[in-house]
Amino acid sequence: MNEPLNNPDKYKWGFLYFDPNDPRVFVPKNIQWLGYTVNFANPLTYVILAAFITLAIFVGTLDK
Repeated sequence: MNEPLNNPDKYKWGFLYFDPNDPRVFVPKNIQWLGYTVNFANPLTYVILAAFITLAIFVGTLDK
């Protein structure tokens, strides 16, 4: 399941990948050389994004 995802029905607003039938968190983008995106239908995606945001806020407060 490492193929590019060219089905436009799996994208919300044309750029957010959302497929509840796909168990992967990180999926390849339509144009493979652009890298990977996340599956917003997977709940683990929100845990990972919250961790990144928390880390960014924590690191941003270290200078003060």
